[in-house]
Amino acid sequence: MKRSAIFDWITVDELAATPKYLQLTNSILKAIETGKIRKNDLMPSINELSFELEISRDTAEKGYKYLKKMGVLGSVPGKGYFIQHVDFRQTLKIFLLFNKLSAHKKILYDAFVASLGEYAVVDFYIYNNDFGLFKKLLTNRKEDYSHYVIIPHFLEGEEGAPAIINHLPREKLLLLDKNIPGITGEYAAVYQHFEQDIYSALERAREPLSKYHTIKIIFPRHTYHAVEILKGCERFCQEYAFGFMVVESIADEPIGEGEVYINLMEEDLVTLIEKIISVQLEVGRQVGVISYNETPLKKIILNGITTISTDFRKMGEMAARQILDHTHRSEEVPFYLTLRNSL
Repeated sequence: MKRSAIFDWITVDELAATPKYLQLTNSILKAIETGKIRKNDLMPSINELSFELEISRDTAEKGYKYLKKMGVLGSVPGKGYFIQHVDFRQTLKIFLLFNKLSAHKKILYDAFVASLGEYAVVDFYIYNNDFGLFKKLLTNRKEDYSHYVIIPHFLEGEEGAPAIINHLPREKLLLLDKNIPGITGEYAAVYQHFEQDIYSALERAREPLSKYHTIKIIFPRHTYHAVEILKGCERFCQEYAFGFMVVESIADEPIGEGEVYINLMEEDLVTLIEKIISVQLEVGRQVGVISYNETPLKKIILNGITTISTDFRKMGEMAARQILDHTHRSEEVPFYLTLRNSL
């Protein structure tokens, strides 16, 4: 089988978190935009795509179906696929960089992509809170983008992030979830105000909190979470006369009556609940539990876990709106307290 020259322009990046069928369609659309692929050009068969790109037939077929839905790709039985139209509208090509993918980050991703619409191309990468990988992905990128949307959370090395980000054109930059110091110029940001958010949420929970004497926040030594969360929690405890303690490992922490626990990591919530049950204390009466980040499961666990959470769906929609409106505002995302039986 002779290799088609079109494969010089069609690529699939193994490091990208973008679904491979979308990477396939995006690379074809870019090749059309740059004149590498023209109207009426014959395209590789499903089998050729699968073989050359090392993807499944289902992935190749899904990519072609997407292009046919857009009207870009046509097909003739017995002859194969060809480029039918080249006058599609596609002006947005976005480099989306997340620190991790979790239940709430998926809500953010889905809202962002849905709000942009089907004619925006999103190349999606995850760096797992690793500064080295973050730097590699941004400095080794092979394409120019209309926008760079970045969530800057790191286990360590955050002080080096501004130097990397400042190399990006400010008019193309949007910081998401967290605004970090050291970024110069005018750029877009859709972020949480971590210190004020947790302080205000605890203020709204003062009545159910009044039956407890100490607030303990589970904050591992090595974490990507913002230290401003601790500042806001401690400020609330000082102002309203609660005891305050930072717990680095809930597995090693004794559980006492009259204490409220705030967990940030989902795995810590499981350990916390197991420990409370093991000492036969009643959640919501003798021990309080507040969990960071709302997820559907927390409505059910122990007849409902109280949560404090930003609105990740709203965050995705706000970010997409800034891109679509070509604005460079700094916007704070709403933050909510959801009271349930665990408090």
